[in-house]
Amino acid sequence: MTNWIYFVLQAPIGSEVEQINILGLVTQAGPVVKAVLLLLLFMSVVSWTIIFSKYFVLKKATKSSEKFLELYGASGNFGNLYTSTKHMGGPIAEVFRAGYTEILKIRKSRSGTPAQSPESASAPELLDTELGVVELVERALKRTMSSETSKLESSLTFLATTGSAAPFIGLFGTVWGIMTSFIGLASSQGVPTLQAVAPGIAEALVATAVGLAAAIPAVIGYNYSLSRVKKIDIDMENFSSEFLNIVDRYVKKV
Repeated sequence: MTNWIYFVLQAPIGSEVEQINILGLVTQAGPVVKAVLLLLLFMSVVSWTIIFSKYFVLKKATKSSEKFLELYGASGNFGNLYTSTKHMGGPIAEVFRAGYTEILKIRKSRSGTPAQSPESASAPELLDTELGVVELVERALKRTMSSETSKLESSLTFLATTGSAAPFIGLFGTVWGIMTSFIGLASSQGVPTLQAVAPGIAEALVATAVGLAAAIPAVIGYNYSLSRVKKIDIDMENFSSEFLNIVDRYVKKV
């Protein structure tokens, strides 16, 4: 062990111990390893594109939702709020518009039917009417919430796939490269040396490094984006519950 360390330390610069050239290792790699590296490069580029795009999309959605909640807290009329935020984006604004539009549809459909006096209607019929309004609005809110959540979570599956599959793809390229190197070493004549097998092993290990370089940012971006989506989803749930409570109280007063 001491002799080996002494040999390495005494090796002069520019001697037979050549410096590692990553680009040279990639160009000298076999076709299978090159295909693996190209696949990992593609996955890495797409992952970074999704990470940056999702960052700006989620940031915009959060700011739009916060702005809408400020207007919602300052407004005391759904009609005025609907008019002032008609062209405002954001998940919570979309949920509100879906719920208020459903209320308008219910009011329009029931105004076109013959009105029944409360005296002639029985208690179960009035209860069914009340539950019908709340349930219809709740369905509209849940439908819109699911749609908005799906939009925010779009493309995150690719990040999850890259984070879980890229290291194994890189490992496959490494195993294949090492196997090829040892097969070539076994078929060569003479005494096998470390210098003969080291370049092949080094170029094979590049695949594992590239796989990890593609997977680590994808996992971090996926977890960060998913946490932001969950926060927005919780905000939509809270707003939906408050909106339904207001609708329920209004229906019971009628």
